[in-house]
Amino acid sequence: MFDNKDKTEINELGEFGLIAYLTKAVELTEPSTIKGIGDDAAVLDFSNKKTLISTDLLLEGIHFDLRYVPLKHLGYKAVQVNLSDIYAMNAKASQITLSIGLSSKFPLEAVEEIYEGVLIACKKYNVDLIGGDTSASAQGLVISVTSIGYAEEAKIAYRSGAKEGDLLCVSGDLGGAYVGLQLLEREKQIFLENPQIKPDLEGKDYIVERQLKPESRKDIVELFETYGIQPHAMIDVSDGLASEILHICNASKVGCKLYEDKIPIDPMTYDTAREFGLDPTVCALSGGEDYELLFTVPQEEYDKVKNQLDITIIGHITEEAAGCEMISKSGNVHPIKAQGWNAFNKA
Repeated sequence: MFDNKDKTEINELGEFGLIAYLTKAVELTEPSTIKGIGDDAAVLDFSNKKTLISTDLLLEGIHFDLRYVPLKHLGYKAVQVNLSDIYAMNAKASQITLSIGLSSKFPLEAVEEIYEGVLIACKKYNVDLIGGDTSASAQGLVISVTSIGYAEEAKIAYRSGAKEGDLLCVSGDLGGAYVGLQLLEREKQIFLENPQIKPDLEGKDYIVERQLKPESRKDIVELFETYGIQPHAMIDVSDGLASEILHICNASKVGCKLYEDKIPIDPMTYDTAREFGLDPTVCALSGGEDYELLFTVPQEEYDKVKNQLDITIIGHITEEAAGCEMISKSGNVHPIKAQGWNAFNKA
C-alpha cells in the first residue's frame, strides 16, 4: 500500500507522461498481437479465427468500495471479470485494453497499484495489455476494461444453444463472493463505528478472496478442449445462478429443472451464510460475482463431465412449456426467479 505522506501528484506527469510511466513494464507475449501500446491503434491478427470482444465498466461506490478493496486487488479483479465473458463463449482471451478515470484524490502511487494488479492478471492469464486511456474524473475512480479473444466458429458457445435433454452444469462452487461481501460490509460498519477495532476476517480467507480476487475459469475452457467437450450453451455466473439460468433458457427457448441439493456450495460459504441468518441456496441463486461457468452439454457427454472434480451436474434442460423450476431438498417445486444484481437498482 502506498504511503499517502510521500505521494506524487499525477498532474506532475501529465496524461502522456502518466501513460508512458504506467506502461513501461508492459510485455507482449500473445502471437496474435502485432502492435500494442504506442501508436494510434493496436494491430491484431487472428488468422482464420472469429474475434470476440467484451467490455465492462467498474464505478467506485457502485461496483467497489475502496474502504476495504485493495487497489492491487481491484486492478486484478477488473481484468478477471472481463476475461470471464470471453471464456463464457468457449474462446481464448488474448488482449485487453484498460481505461481509467481518476479524481484528484488519487496520487501516482495509487494508480501504480491498480496497474500492478492488472499486469499480474495479464501475466497469469497470458493476455496482452495493448491500449486504453486515462482521464480526470469528477467523482471517484472509474475503470473500463475491454477484452478481446478468438475461437473457431464451430466452438463458440452462445446462450441460445441449449437443447431439450441437455445436462445443466456449473464449474466450481457458488455463493462465496456474496457471503464474502457481507462479511466485508459487516467489518466496515464495525470499523466506522469504532476505528479502534480491527477487522476480524480470520479463517474466512476463501470467501473474502472470492469477492476481492476472483479467478475467471480459463481452465474449464482448456478442459473442454482436452476432453473434446462442446457446450451447447454457456454463460458466466456474474449476476447469480438464477439470473444466468434464465438468460440461457430465455435465449434458447427452453425450460429447465434445477435440483437444489446439487448446487455446489463450499462449507465455509454455507456456515458463514448461516451465521448471517442467510439461506446458502439463496446466496448461490441470487448473490452473483462468482464468475463460474454455467453451461449445458448433450447427455452423451455425461461420462466426460461426471468425473471432473470441478464440474457439477445441477439439472437438465426441458421443453419451454415446462418452465424453469427448482426442485427443493424437500421435494417441493419452485419457479426460478431472477433476483440477482441489477446495475440500475437504487441503493
